[in-house]
Amino acid sequence: MPENRIAIISIIVEDRAASVQINKILSDCGDCIVGRMGIPYKQKDVSVICVVVDAPTETINLITGKIGMLRGVSAKTVTSKK
Repeated sequence: MPENRIAIISIIVEDRAASVQINKILSDCGDCIVGRMGIPYKQKDVSVICVVVDAPTETINLITGKIGMLRGVSAKTVTSKK
């Protein structure tokens, strides 16, 4: 069984139409989400979302990859070393 890691998935949303798809992806893996913070940055017309997850590396990469492939969305992950 793969070992879980703690990670932060940082998401920048430039196209709000992608919000429904982002929420669907995050909802599908809700069991591994520790917390989530979303900040609308109205002056720049973007939203920033930070999601803390506790999951196997493969799952973390899958979530980040699916979100990062959406139009108008960027996603990167920082993973714990433990």
